[in-house]
Amino acid sequence: MSDVPPTVPVLDHDEIHIWRARWSGGAGEIAFASLLTGYAGSGARPIERGEHGKPRFPPPFDTLGFNWSHSGDTAVLAVGRGPAGFEVGVDVETVRPRARALELAKRFFAPGETAMLEALPEAERLGGFLTLWTAKEAVLKAHGGGLSYGLHRVSFRLSALGAVPDRFDGDVGPASTWCVRPLDQGEGLVSAVAWRGHERSVRVFTFPL
Repeated sequence: MSDVPPTVPVLDHDEIHIWRARWSGGAGEIAFASLLTGYAGSGARPIERGEHGKPRFPPPFDTLGFNWSHSGDTAVLAVGRGPAGFEVGVDVETVRPRARALELAKRFFAPGETAMLEALPEAERLGGFLTLWTAKEAVLKAHGGGLSYGLHRVSFRLSALGAVPDRFDGDVGPASTWCVRPLDQGEGLVSAVAWRGHERSVRVFTFPL
């Protein structure tokens, strides 16, 4: 991976930027640190941790929301600008056999989601499970509560466009205030990004190797 950070593109309030990088050997953390410095500016204060450990910039730099995820050797960073406290969440998962996927859904998902998975042909069930999982993780990471908030408390419907927000309980709701988008990271990966607020375009970049 190059030691020279890429030129950070202009990020306006109608966009979410997605960066993909290699994760192994700390490469992803180094790449994302240089990108976040570029987006925030050299005068930004050091990143701090929220109540549940989510990284964020302190005020007045908290109009820049960011989040990252990695699976295997792939790392994904999501960045967006908004009002003070703006947050974005992202999740990526490697497609691999998960014999207990339906069992996990019955234990942690909303009953309606489990019923949707059970109704799918067996060949499509893993894809459906990962589509729901990544959407849930993206929302809960943006919210800041993480998995401890409860996967069943953010419920989705499966559609041809991915996971559609259906019912969100507690202070993460209502579901209608959220945008959740699947990300095409290539074969073998399932990914989603989520943010609360208006529709935005999603631009995808690759950190130079």
